[in-house]
Amino acid sequence: MTLRHLPLHDGWTLTADGPVPVGLPTGGVPAAVPGTVHTDLLAAGLIDDPYLDDNETRLGWIGRTDWTYRTTFEWAADAHEFTDLCFDGLDTVATVLLNGTELGSTANQHRSYRFPVRPLLREGENTLAVRFTAPYTYAEALREKLGDRPGAYTEPYAFIRKMACNFGWDWGPTLVTSGIWRPVALESWSGPRIAGAKVLADLDDDGVPRLTLTLDADRAGDGELAASVSVVGAGASAAFLLPAGEDRATVTLSVPGAEVWWPHSHGAQPLYDVVVRLGEDEVRTFRTGFRGVALEREAFRISVNGEPVFVRGMNWIPDDCFPSRLTRQRVSERLDQALAANVNLIRVWGGGLYESDDFYELCDEKGLLVWQDFPFACAAYPEEQPLYDEVAAEARENLVRLAPHPSLVLWCGNNENLEGHADWGWQEKLEGRTWGYGYYHGLLPAICAETDPTRPYWPGSPYSGSPDLPPQDPASGTVHLWEVWNRVDYRHYADTAHRFVAEFGFQGPPAYATLRRAVSGPLGLGAPLIAHHQKAEDGDAKLLRGLGDHLPQPAGFDDWHWLTQLNQARAVAFGIRHFRSHTPYCMGAIVWQLNDCWPVVSWSAVDGDGRRKPLWYALRQVYADRLMALRDGALHLVNDSSRAWRGTLVLARYGLDGTLLAETETEVSTAPRDVSRVPLPAALATPGDATREVLVARLGELRTVEFYEEDTRLALPPARYDAEVTPITHSDGTDTVYRVEITAHTLLRDLALFPDRLDPAAEVDDMLITLLPGESHVFHVRGAVLKDPEALGTAPVLRCVNDTVGR
Repeated sequence: MTLRHLPLHDGWTLTADGPVPVGLPTGGVPAAVPGTVHTDLLAAGLIDDPYLDDNETRLGWIGRTDWTYRTTFEWAADAHEFTDLCFDGLDTVATVLLNGTELGSTANQHRSYRFPVRPLLREGENTLAVRFTAPYTYAEALREKLGDRPGAYTEPYAFIRKMACNFGWDWGPTLVTSGIWRPVALESWSGPRIAGAKVLADLDDDGVPRLTLTLDADRAGDGELAASVSVVGAGASAAFLLPAGEDRATVTLSVPGAEVWWPHSHGAQPLYDVVVRLGEDEVRTFRTGFRGVALEREAFRISVNGEPVFVRGMNWIPDDCFPSRLTRQRVSERLDQALAANVNLIRVWGGGLYESDDFYELCDEKGLLVWQDFPFACAAYPEEQPLYDEVAAEARENLVRLAPHPSLVLWCGNNENLEGHADWGWQEKLEGRTWGYGYYHGLLPAICAETDPTRPYWPGSPYSGSPDLPPQDPASGTVHLWEVWNRVDYRHYADTAHRFVAEFGFQGPPAYATLRRAVSGPLGLGAPLIAHHQKAEDGDAKLLRGLGDHLPQPAGFDDWHWLTQLNQARAVAFGIRHFRSHTPYCMGAIVWQLNDCWPVVSWSAVDGDGRRKPLWYALRQVYADRLMALRDGALHLVNDSSRAWRGTLVLARYGLDGTLLAETETEVSTAPRDVSRVPLPAALATPGDATREVLVARLGELRTVEFYEEDTRLALPPARYDAEVTPITHSDGTDTVYRVEITAHTLLRDLALFPDRLDPAAEVDDMLITLLPGESHVFHVRGAVLKDPEALGTAPVLRCVNDTVGR
């Protein structure tokens, strides 16, 4: 009989189980489900937006309060035999009651829960309540019982299976949530039911697509059960039986009619519906793609369908502190921003979540590979009960849930916990207590091998492939490079060749419009409200120190905003050019980070309001299929495309006034997925006057400009240019595009346009353009309605480095 699904998302109220510093109305406030306490209080007007000003600091009491959600719903007896109450996600420590009877308790945000309730349901009105214990109460009590553990922060996130960054991070606010954060429903059925289905799609040893299905059944009797699986559009199907008394069966079928799935940088993304049937009426449909994945452990080289992939990656954090607010459209927009920056892999970082089904489905469709951390980050995690069994349960559930997704290519045990134990002084503080080793080297690899043998497992990052090696060994496995930003100049990236760089980055402020929305006070250097939106230790001072001799110290807020954003873009781009030039010894770089969860000064390329920072434009250039990188007296031609890169390479040395001083032409050819090295001729390698000359390389449509000196020592002239702004309006009067043509009369270094200063909705298509005298570039600004379009051609909307040096 067909499953009946009754969502229970209406009519909820929220009450506090104790005194609170706001005036809750009698009977509570309306509650959105899915949702959180914070968002309900915000919707009721009882708290200020925690993302604005320093409002966050006055909301700590929410995570220390017990809360109850209540609703009533109508139910009438039907022809079904069984009914379960199903929660897709509860955050986090909760007791569930139906009509006053306790169904059970929960303590894991990363799991779903299912309670049989048929005998408890009443004809007519039923009452459902979910009582949440304060996360701090639970975590601190467990910390007291098990003994404290060291970590990057003093908050007790290691003692509760909950999104760790809820407790604050060096880019995120402390907003410790409770709530019914994913859907809840009643499910009723008769006869056998598909209790679980694991779909694994890979390639056999001959490269032929194959599907392995493991089906779990809830039985209504002891007889044998007929089942089937079919791959729609690929001409493959199989019928099979669950023998009497058996509730699990596994079947494997060859699918030679299916095309293979590739990351977008290597091919197409064909996807197929897999239809699973049990008995006459029970049907589930999954969507999958067929590909093989392998990992060479020492080199940390990921291969898809037998082809090594240079990872052009970005790290992903939860895109909102309140994930229930995320829509499929918003996730898609964020992933599209990664795609447009030529990213081919997203690493889901271990201080966050197993992401939503929408996230992985969209990655499948867009051809974005996914590296999934298990949710452990920057702390020693106890292995005692009840945590051990919770970790096992969440791992098994999510391995099965995410198994169909071809985009998911790696499971990783944790973020930085192996390094923490080895290098951060944890061992002395632990005094022999457990810290997570048993998870990363025992429990999780065992569950992965049993549940999903089609994907590689890696114990943590950074990690060198063996517990006997230093975690940060550059010759093996993955490294995280944080000396840059924290202590040394970004030129330090070029000191070492690494196998795979899984984290590195540099800070910069968000877009002007984002900062202006988030801060009601003055936007000035040292302003307290701006300082609140900088969570990194000594972050503001590191921003200024990081300018080094690359760029001058800012004279005011506008310069600070421009120069620190520019320096962020340059630092990360410098690192990527170095890493990619070492292909295939180095096979990946994953920038920290793609996105933000709120308006903040951080390492992101896309800020908390979804606006692209200069870093994003720099990534689009250095993550392109083809790249020219100058290193060690040679130009390295990086060709990460499927076709050979041939042509005439023109190398030219110019004076800053545009005078051609030396030029050579060389015929070059770089094989697909390869790098070639072109030594610089002496006439180009050594300038006559490093402060007044520039090197330009051209190959086809690609051009790169390299200066012989840092900007602070260049004899850059005051910027002189013509700016012509032309509004272009469609015939229906909508969607005006502003065409901004800049013609240089002097060399212009790193031209950038910031139209959000004029209209928060405005976006520009390009940035960080260097022009020689006489050259022109056209920018296009969309989304803006401007009273004074000519302002697009003047500071502080239009900026270049010339504005800030030699003053």
